Amino acid sequence: MIVVPIKEGDNIERALKKLKRKFDKTGAVKELRRRQQFTKPSVVARERKLHAIYVQHLRQQELDK
Repeated sequence: MIVVPIKEGDNIERALKKLKRKFDKTGAVKELRRRQQFTKPSVVARERKLHAIYVQHLRQQELDK
């Protein structure tokens, strides 16, 4: 449970902003969206491999400059 302490006379808008920021940092929405659809382990592994190749290509380009 996310708790945002509010002092007497604090602005409610600021408290809501703190609550939203804390909620975003927990990653709850991202996790929920990820769990809504099953992704096969082979697809996840392929995506990771393609990303690694892409990053390696970018780093190689930086070294060639």
